This record gives sequence, structure tokens and C-alpha cells, in this order.
Amino acid sequence: MSLFKKLINKHTLSLATNAVLPVLGMVILSLLARRLSKPAFGNYVFFQIVFTLADTFRTGFLQTSVIKFYSGSTSERMKNISGSAWYLGFMVTCVFAIVNLLIYFIYTNPDADIVITLKWFSLIYFCTLPSAVSLWTLQAEERFDKMFTLQLMNQGGFLALVVGVAVAGKSNFETTIYCYFTANLLSSVICIITGWAKVKTIAHKNWATIKQMAHFGKYSVGTSISSYLLRSSDTFIVKPMFSPDLLAVYYIPQRLMEIFEIPLRAFISTALPVMSAAVQRGDQKYVTYIMKKYAGMLTIALTPIAVICFVAADLIIGLLFGAKYQHSDAGNIFRIFMCYVMLLPIDRFFGITLDIINKPHLNMIKVFLMLTVNVIGDFTGILMFHNLYAVAVASIFTFATGAVFGYWALKKHLQFKISDIFVLGYIELKELIGVVMGKIKGKRLTE
Repeated sequence: MSLFKKLINKHTLSLATNAVLPVLGMVILSLLARRLSKPAFGNYVFFQIVFTLADTFRTGFLQTSVIKFYSGSTSERMKNISGSAWYLGFMVTCVFAIVNLLIYFIYTNPDADIVITLKWFSLIYFCTLPSAVSLWTLQAEERFDKMFTLQLMNQGGFLALVVGVAVAGKSNFETTIYCYFTANLLSSVICIITGWAKVKTIAHKNWATIKQMAHFGKYSVGTSISSYLLRSSDTFIVKPMFSPDLLAVYYIPQRLMEIFEIPLRAFISTALPVMSAAVQRGDQKYVTYIMKKYAGMLTIALTPIAVICFVAADLIIGLLFGAKYQHSDAGNIFRIFMCYVMLLPIDRFFGITLDIINKPHLNMIKVFLMLTVNVIGDFTGILMFHNLYAVAVASIFTFATGAVFGYWALKKHLQFKISDIFVLGYIELKELIGVVMGKIKGKRLTE
């Protein structure tokens, strides 16, 4: 058996799946930053923020709910859940489409790019629903190989179209939106044809399941929207208080944080179904073990990467986004972000654990508290220091608040100490490295 096949498992597939979206997204963003004018690039950033907010609402309302109730269920129950997810997803999509239509008819600003965003928003939002349902159910089934294929098709198709338009010399905001729509439409059509979207299960929806998922979703969507606003609040605050060019300067280091989001999302993707199954069989000790293991491993693994990024911040930004951003404030803002990286895995796993043990309201409170601290910190810092660094520094206090509240909330339901996370994380990471090195050595000996 080849070394490649030995190393392929649900963890590496999950890592690859979660890497596709941000890595290709970073390549696309880098290409657009070079090909579009600064105003056009800023409008694309605005479109992404608005569309992602709507997508976050739909995903936040349903994704965790689907995984929680789908994992470990009977075949009939799975059909109930996926069918109910289709129904709820369609209802959410219709609400956003109606709101968008109303805004489109009453909007009076002559900005053509904003009009394009409003014109295409609903169509793109509808055409992404099949691929979204596919991703939720595939994650619940732990089919990370199919998730990887779907993400690769979606983002790879978008990249190919963007490159084609660039080669043709037609790069602008409007053609970029056309590329985004086409890539998402093709992905959803493929999901329906292959059966990944489970469209036929709509007939198996039932009101009891819909109510159960909606009840859970009202808290998880609050958490997701608050999380997105937490990530985007800096952007919304920076845009009106500083010159337009500084929005891109601040957005670039924010996007670079995807370096750390990739392994976070990968570990969360594999942990959620396992933790959900453990909760269903009443095994709280195993839930605690998974939380401590993954949070600890990630914290220890990401810390040296953060140190490297801190030192090489300007070089990384120059390589990815061009010389015009290399020696801007983006480098130092990225360095400030590195100061709270070790808090990210702990904060994130505290949050998903609260969801899994049926305490989604506590996770929502945690994220809302972080959002409040961030907004207050941003405005206070700007008023006192009048620069972007103050906005970045506020993030350190934000994530510290989340980690402290999460620990306080979980201690009421699970038995563990903060030190357990680092100790178990070190042991598990050391063991994982030993296993990987053993497979590599075994491969060399057989050659």
C-alpha cells in the first residue's frame, strides 16, 4: 500500500475539504486584487460580506441542527431530517429573496455596482441551496471525500472562470459576479444529478422534525450571525470612519486568518458527528475527551505557525497581494492578530461543545458577548488612537472574553480543567506525529 493511501483518512480528507475553499478563495482574491481597480475590488469585498451574511444565516440555522439530529439516526429519520432541511432552507431563501427584491425597487443610489449586487443576489442565493444541503448531509455522514470534490468543483470552477475573464481582458466587478453565479449554478446542478442533494427526501419531511430543527436553529443561527458580525464588525466600523482604501488594507489580514481557520474547520468537521453520536448515547466523558483533545492539539500546533507569520507578515502579504499592500499597515495588523491565535481553538471548541450538549443558548450568549466587547473596543480604540491598530488590538480582548465565558459555562456541565487541554493536546499531537513518521519510515524500508 502506498504512503499516500496510508495517510488518507477522515481527518486528512476533512483538512483537504476545508482547505479548498479558503486556499482557492485566497488565490481568487489575490488575482482580483491585481486585476480590478481599488473601487471595484472594494465593491467585490462588499458583495462577499453581504452574501456571506445571508449564507451564514441559512447555514447557521440548519447546519449544526442537521448534523446533530442526522448523525447516528435510522435511515427513515435521516430522510425526515434532510427533507425538513430542504423545506426550512427554501423558506429562509425565499425570505431573503423577498427582502432583496424590496430593497432593489426602493434603492435610489446611482452606484451601478451596488445595483448589480442587488440584481444578482437572490438568483445566486437560490442556486446555492442544493450545494449547501449537500454539504450539511455529507458532513453528517462523514463523507469528506465527496465534500472535497464538491468544494473543489465550486471554487475551482470560479477560479477557472475568473482566470478566463482575466486572460480575455474583461475583468471588472460585473464579470466577476457572472463568474460567481455560473460556478455555483454548475455545482448545485451536479449535486442534484449525483443525488448528494437528496432532493427526493423532501417528500419525507414532517412537521415534528421541522419544529425540532427550527427550535434548535433559532439559537444556532443567533450564534452564527453573531459570529459573522463579530468577524465583519471591524469592516463595517472601518468603512465609514476611515478612507475607502483602508478597507482593503484591513480586509487583507482578516482574510489571511484563513491560514488558521483551515485546520480549525477541519477538526470541527470531524469532531461534530463524533461528539453528537456520543451525546446521543449519553457518553459525556467522551464528549469532554474529544473537546480537550482537538482544542489542545490545535493550540499547540498553531502556535509556532503564528510565530512564523508574525515574523514574515510583510513578505506573505507582498507575495499574495502585490507590492502596493506589502509595506502598508496590513503587515502590522496581521502581527497583532497573531497575538490571539492560541485562543482560537479553545474558544471555538468551547462553543461547539455547548451546542452539542444541548446548550446552544449559552453559545449564543458567548458569541454575543464577544461581539459587544469587540464593537465597544473598536469605537473606544478609534476615538482614543485614531488608527487601524486600535481596531486590531480590540480583537485580543474579544477572544479572551469568549474563552473565559466558554470555560465558565462548560464547567457547569463537564468535568475538566484548562490545563487538561494543553496536556492532552501535547500527548495526542506527539502520538500523531509518531504515527505519521512511523508510516513514512515504513514506506522507505519497503522501497
